[in-house]
Amino acid sequence: MSDTWRILVVEGNKADRATLTEALARQGHDVGAVNSGGDALASYEAADLVVLDLDLPDLDGLEVCREIRAARDTPVITVTSRGSELDCVLALQAGADDYVVKPYGLRELMARLNAVMRRSRRTACADPGAEGAAVLEHGPLRIDSHSREVEMRGRPVPVTRKEFDLLALLASAPGRVISRESIMHQVWGESWSRRTVDTHVSSLRNKLGGPEWIVTVRGVGFKLRSMR
Repeated sequence: MSDTWRILVVEGNKADRATLTEALARQGHDVGAVNSGGDALASYEAADLVVLDLDLPDLDGLEVCREIRAARDTPVITVTSRGSELDCVLALQAGADDYVVKPYGLRELMARLNAVMRRSRRTACADPGAEGAAVLEHGPLRIDSHSREVEMRGRPVPVTRKEFDLLALLASAPGRVISRESIMHQVWGESWSRRTVDTHVSSLRNKLGGPEWIVTVRGVGFKLRSMR
């Protein structure tokens, strides 16, 4: 019942590249594979989704991700052996929609691919927080649900799909605590983990200019700070 996607695998390790390409092809997808950042930048435009290894022989994978994101909204899932919170935050800040830490299982990767593609295709009609006003303004913070753009004091704030969805959800009820479970299910569906939410919150705080914008309510969840 799964759709067929054009997936570009960017993987510097020959064995990993062959294994992943074969596994995705068995799922019925049209898979292309390259082993360098330069080849990725030359061929990603034809892909519906990019699986990007961050450890490439020629270019920094984070820079490749930034280049793709600057030009197109093609979904990108990064694959990394760097499993620290900082490394994951850097990947998200570079524009990745999600990340997988090596070694990973195929089921986990496929769940994340499916979740990212579902969010990508329903973005225009089902944005969290879009049931109310198209533009949410909270002090100097402005969130446009139609264009999916965020501004802080008139300056654009680059966010990924999931960061936008998370921020729009919190901004739909500023000052109200939204439970971690509700955030997980509304933004990530069935593919989520506690660490995923925390990593995205950390990334958003950095992009908004400080930790005070998203308040942690210990044992419950998160809220956008009240301006009162």
